[in-house]
Formats: sequence, C-alpha cells, structure tokens
Amino acid sequence: MSLIGAMFKTYEANNISRESLSKLQYKRLKKLVKFTKSNSPYFNKLYTNIKDNFSLQDLPVTNKIEMMKNFDTWITDKNINMQKIENFTSNIDNVGRMIEGKYLIFKTSGSTGNPAIILYDKQNIDVASAVAAFRTFARKEDFKKFMNNGKRTAGVFANYGFYLACGMSRYLQLRMPTKKNKITIDVNSKEELIIQELNNFKPSMLSGYPSNLALLANFEELVIKPDVVITGGELLTDEIRKKLTDKFNCYVQTHYSCTEAGEIACECPMKHLHINEDWVIVEPVDKNNNPVPYGQLSDKVLITNLSNYIQPIIRYELNDRIIVHNDKCKCGKNSLWLEIEGRTDNILEFENNVLIAPMSFYKILEEIKEITRFQLIQKSYNILELRLISENTKSAFEHAKEDLLDFLKSKNISDIEIHLSNEPPQANKVSGKFNHIYKDFND
Repeated sequence: MSLIGAMFKTYEANNISRESLSKLQYKRLKKLVKFTKSNSPYFNKLYTNIKDNFSLQDLPVTNKIEMMKNFDTWITDKNINMQKIENFTSNIDNVGRMIEGKYLIFKTSGSTGNPAIILYDKQNIDVASAVAAFRTFARKEDFKKFMNNGKRTAGVFANYGFYLACGMSRYLQLRMPTKKNKITIDVNSKEELIIQELNNFKPSMLSGYPSNLALLANFEELVIKPDVVITGGELLTDEIRKKLTDKFNCYVQTHYSCTEAGEIACECPMKHLHINEDWVIVEPVDKNNNPVPYGQLSDKVLITNLSNYIQPIIRYELNDRIIVHNDKCKCGKNSLWLEIEGRTDNILEFENNVLIAPMSFYKILEEIKEITRFQLIQKSYNILELRLISENTKSAFEHAKEDLLDFLKSKNISDIEIHLSNEPPQANKVSGKFNHIYKDFND
C-alpha cells in the first residue's frame, strides 16, 4: 500500500457506520494474522490451534517482556535481528534513518519500565502519516490557521535517541531537507534556550508533554502565539489545559498514542478521544484479560496494530487504564471513544523553587541500557532515591547517578544526594498504579 493508498483508505473510513468499521477491522485482522502465521516463527507456534474463522478473543494475549525475549522470531523479516539493530542504533546519527533502507527503529519503555524495540515498516509509516493528516486536529478552524501560517511545527520532546517523536521528526527532515517548517527541541535543554528557540521559530503548532509545557508557560519571556497546542505522552489535566489556554490564547488538545500502536485515539471538539478503529483494535480488560463493559474502568488494555507487518502487535498488553464509551458523540463521529487515566508522575520541586517535569528524568533514565526498570522517588528537597532492576545494579546506579547529577547541575541545582534503594520498583499499594517519578514527602 502506498502513501496515497493509506490516505484514501483513512479518509474513506472517517464517516463509515459502526457496522462497517467492525467489518473493516475484522477483515484487516484476518489478513494480518494470516501473514503473521506464515512469516513470524514465534506467532506460527503461538497460533498452532488458530483456525481460519477465528474470533479476536481466540488469539492469545501477548506482552512486551515475552515478545522481547523472542525478538528475532517475533519479527517477520529473517534478514533483521537484534544484533543488527544494536549495531545500527549504536550510532546516534542513525535516528530517523531506515535500517537496510526498510524499517525505522524506535525505543520505548512504557509504563512498566521494561525497554522494547519497535520497528515501523513503510505501510505503518504511511498509515501514521495518513492518520496525522486527517485526524490530528480536533477543530477544522485550527487546521485552516495552521495551513495558512506555513505549517510551522515545534515539538518540545526528547531530541536525543530512538524515540517516536524524535525519530519520526528526523525521518521527515531527512526526506525533505529543504523544508524548514518543523523543529524538535530537546526537553532537557535549559529553559532559556527552549524559550529562545521557540520565540525565534514562532510555531503555528506547539506540541510537547503537558507537564513540561505547563512549566514553560510560567515564563513571561515566552511570547509565541501558536494557533493550536497539542499535548501527548502524559495525561492532560483540566488544570493544565486551562493554564496553556490562558497562556497561549489558543485551543489546547491532546491525543492517545504509544510507540507500539501509533496514534490510538484522536480528540474531537467535544474533547472525546475517538479510537482510530480502522487501524487499531482497543480492548479494555480486567486483570485476567476478561473484557470490561463499556463505561467501566479497565485494569489494562490490549492493543492490536492492524498496519504493522514487520513486527506484529496483536492483543499486546499495555498497563494503561481506560474507559471505552459506545454512546454516540455529539461531534457526529461513529467511532468509539475513550477516557484514559494516563501517567500521573509528579513534577519535582527543588530548593529555590526550581521545578522539573517528570518526563525529563524519565528520558535520562530510559537511555541507560543497563537499566531494565526504574523508579525515582524524591524524599526531600535535596534527596532522591532510585529503585532499579538491572543485571548489574551497582554499575547501572553509578551511571544513572552521574547522568542525573549532571542534568541537575545544568539546572543550577547542587547539593543533591541520590541513594540506591534496597527495594525494587513497585506499584502504589493502594491505587495499584505504577509511577516512574514521584514525590514522597510533605513540603
């Protein structure tokens, strides 16, 4: 399928009925499963008893840890393996470039902190582009303003490493080097540098993590006037939405995505997140993977990406807690819509009222290869505790401590103690939620 084909199919599905959406989903699922059984040794074994006329619930549930253990037999291209990927990703200049000219490589840790490598084939990239083109903007008037003002897009994300936002942005820049209407600014840069770049660039669209944009909104020196602000990666609370709206005097919206499945749901004018059901299957389930009824909070979610054929994501477990609604939305769309509990990591506050968003710490620790899982807890204004899972805990901790102290020093924060915890990363005993970064003291 070409980019034009993906565009046509995505546009065509925008207004089809619920019944037609369900039939389209199942048609694409059957095609994906048939290809997967023939080309993925892992799935061929897993689907031994799967007949042609299967239902979605007949397919076994998969998860990141198990799939990564079997990475070389998971993917459907026998010429690609983890060793080749590690060699390729050891060169940071390869961010946004295709391995063997075929696949983009992205890295994710997800809500459990266990790292994963995700490949995007050409079809998956084209579908992502099509969904972005037709469903990114909640309101038509914001899209018109964006187009009329040169489509100038600034993203404040992690601009170092094989992450989805950074990698996809560089991929587009490498394909169209003469176009200067898109920049990605490193979220871990000093605030004055981020503000200077944004003021100089004057974006029509500003995107980033809600907590980071909320901190930037505190600076009077930031004088940009975007036509729309689109957040992602964390929960956009009503409080932060209002703060950003007041600061930038424009519409503020969000979306729900992950590296494994791409754009899962896009916001409408009613602030409902509509699932892109033509390309993604979303299953809210309880702890035992039983379906959760419409309108009820799930314990987790199973995701099926219907466009990724190099690395099939089928009934793949995410720890997000969501509510799926089937009542008709006033915006007119027929697709189901959802609410997401989202990440609730804390903004950390240090001496002299210095505030740092959780995603900054998250991206630093995510880059350390020795770390399998992590949790950073602030015990006081100058004491941090790090919980780690690693094959070499001592080495991983020293690496993490050095990088964290260097980062804090760049923010003019000194006299910080970082201690290695004797406890492993763990979910909150009351809520059951897992937070990577949080504050555990009363100020």
